[in-house]
Amino acid sequence: MKIKSYKTMVKEYYEELWNKHNKEYIDILFDDEIEFHGSLNIQTKGKKEFEEYMDKVITGIPNLYHGIEVMIEEDSKIAVRAVYNGTHKGKLFEFEATNNRIKYNGASFFKFKDNKIVDIWVLGDLATLYKQLQK
Repeated sequence: MKIKSYKTMVKEYYEELWNKHNKEYIDILFDDEIEFHGSLNIQTKGKKEFEEYMDKVITGIPNLYHGIEVMIEEDSKIAVRAVYNGTHKGKLFEFEATNNRIKYNGASFFKFKDNKIVDIWVLGDLATLYKQLQK
């Protein structure tokens, strides 16, 4: 039995976890063995590794906003086209802070099992992002 709709859970992933930095949602939304594959050449397994990745992104772009443009659900999977924007205020992986505004598009694919997110794949427009991270 589904407690929340998968679409509601994905909206909470973006709004509560990423946009509001409410890390309680890591336990609410994720399976213990959550696998995350990010477009910044990052792979994590488990809640702790995901939180460490999230901290690095928030350090680099503390006001990073994830906006949902399109969401499609099929069975236990959801695909999202999103737009990301914010200000590059801190080190983001190998890129030192530039104070540049960034805006780029991406797509995320979520897989669910037992009312938890078990897998996330993110594909971002890195060419556009990298241009904006240059001084």
